[in-house]
Amino acid sequence: MIIRGGNVVFKNGVEKKDILVKNGKIQKIADYIPADGGEEINAEGLHVFPGLIDMHVHLREPGFERKEEIESGAKAAVKGGFTQICCMPNTNPVLDNKVAVSYVKYRGKEVGLCKIHPIGAITKGEKGEEMAAIASMKKAGAVAISDDGVAVKNARLMRLAMEYAKGFGIKCLCHCEDKDLVDGGVVHEGLSATIAGLKGIPRAAEDVIIAREISLAETLDTPVHICHVSTYSGVRMIRDAKKAGIKVTAETCPHYFAATDEIILGYDTNTKVNPPIREEIDKQAILEGLKDGTLDCIVTDHAPHHADDKNVEYNLAAFGISGIETSFGFAITYLYKAGVLTLPELAERMSYNPAKILGLEGGEIKEGEVADFAIASLDEEWTVDNSKFLSKGKNTPFNGYKLNGVVKYTVVDGEVKYGESALAQKEGSKTKTIRVCGVKMKDKE
Repeated sequence: MIIRGGNVVFKNGVEKKDILVKNGKIQKIADYIPADGGEEINAEGLHVFPGLIDMHVHLREPGFERKEEIESGAKAAVKGGFTQICCMPNTNPVLDNKVAVSYVKYRGKEVGLCKIHPIGAITKGEKGEEMAAIASMKKAGAVAISDDGVAVKNARLMRLAMEYAKGFGIKCLCHCEDKDLVDGGVVHEGLSATIAGLKGIPRAAEDVIIAREISLAETLDTPVHICHVSTYSGVRMIRDAKKAGIKVTAETCPHYFAATDEIILGYDTNTKVNPPIREEIDKQAILEGLKDGTLDCIVTDHAPHHADDKNVEYNLAAFGISGIETSFGFAITYLYKAGVLTLPELAERMSYNPAKILGLEGGEIKEGEVADFAIASLDEEWTVDNSKFLSKGKNTPFNGYKLNGVVKYTVVDGEVKYGESALAQKEGSKTKTIRVCGVKMKDKE
């Protein structure tokens, strides 16, 4: 394959180049590469990003297939420009053993779209009582451990998990939430919650666990990763910890840099997410944290739900936003177009840093690297329409939002998985190709 004439987003700048791909790897990058009779993608006027990596996704399978399946989640991922996604363990059964982890790994390969990396649970059943089988899960393919959805309440157990994970070269991804401080809250504790008559969740519910994890990381000299940061005070603590040399990394999500808690005033249950969308001061701190590198990664926290889970009273509705198909558009519109991040910085937050933190291949465009790309038009405007989502989860509060940034092709290991190929598949192929809404899938003959 040759990707022809695209504006390639490198680590240190953007240059118009041709890219030659062979055997799933980037073989050559040059001003011009002669045609060799293989497949070509005309990327004139488009930008070529390293394949996006989402290190925080909920695929729901096994157990909650009515909300999402590995196949539907993978289709949504490649539509969104993601070539690798990491799925959280809060399924049923929980991904707390090698069999469950192996199942997800196998299903991901069987679907054959993006690369799917399971994240194992820290504790058995995510109950916070007994450590899960970390060694065997790592051997089965788990790239990290997390009890996402619940924080490990026992600080001693969290310490042991961090030490054990360090020994296997993987990280703890920490959902920071003190349930006692949440105390049944459903939105951010502030003026909007008071106006809406909904019980609030204070910043402290997130911040006290962030502080604990940072303290443990410092005590143990062990890396730790903080999930979905939403508070200005959390950003401040992480920034100070990094300045002190503590091994902490962190992530945030589009809904925290694109919205404020005023969005809840319409009582749309699709605005209910955990941690909650907070105030303007938090939004500005998140933007500044992304700009100065305090926040290393942009993730989606893609949390698809069945319509029945949201079509209830606000207090009873499930937490979560389906965001994997809108994340790139929000990043281009609210970060790049707004002058917060350059394109190389955006690629760093959405590709390079997630790969580095989790020890994954990819994340950068250079010769010899894996041929994973997201090829996009940055100026093209589109309107969010959840009826067109490939994910089973249609739960977004951003329906009708106008965004820039349209993914035209997603290439995984040198194969087009989303978008139309420039040349038909060669005759004599043993694999038949079918297309579903632009997603390219293998169908065993």
